[in-house]
Amino acid sequence: MKRCIAIVEDEKDLNELVKRYLEKETYTVQSYLTYDSALAHVHDPEIQLWILDIMLDNRSGFDLIEEIKKHSPNLPVIFMSARDKEFDRIIGLEKGSDDYITKPFSPKELVLRVNNIMRRVYKDDDRIDVDGYEIDLVQRKVYQGETEIELTTKEFDLLMMFVRNRTIAFSREQILERVWETNYYGSDRVVDDTLRRLRKKLKDLNIHTIYGYGYRLG
Repeated sequence: MKRCIAIVEDEKDLNELVKRYLEKETYTVQSYLTYDSALAHVHDPEIQLWILDIMLDNRSGFDLIEEIKKHSPNLPVIFMSARDKEFDRIIGLEKGSDDYITKPFSPKELVLRVNNIMRRVYKDDDRIDVDGYEIDLVQRKVYQGETEIELTTKEFDLLMMFVRNRTIAFSREQILERVWETNYYGSDRVVDDTLRRLRKKLKDLNIHTIYGYGYRLG
């Protein structure tokens, strides 16, 4: 299940830029250019975070957050504004916002703030802890504390095969079939190579080598 974010920003280019960056992070994004178009979706149960511009066409983001919080008091909200004023920040916090970012900003910074809020608010959803690592099943990311550990697609697939089948021993042939599937025609050494990289990145992961056979987690 992908998490859904709603953007309300009347600058079309900025709206589209933020949308693209969030979609690269595997979020589903609903974008609105006007207060009224966003207001029509404040009851949408799929939206899990709102990003609001303060200055909109005929109303403000402050008005919109009030409508959002009436329906979903705990739904996270980020304000973005060209006005770097302490007064605006205080009003935003008083109305229940979780963060405030000033324009111009780096889209990457906004994405990091979104990720941090998502991890905090939805910590127990679609996340599992294994040997001291936190695995985000939706975004396919692994964290140790606040640090993200970057894995390749196959490294993550291999990790999840072990996690979902903990204590079960797999031969190299079985791992090839499950992770690389039937269309792989290379050597089974790819299993050893990928596992070596995975162990190097996740040093505390409790994967055992079963000599002459294969591997087992736990």
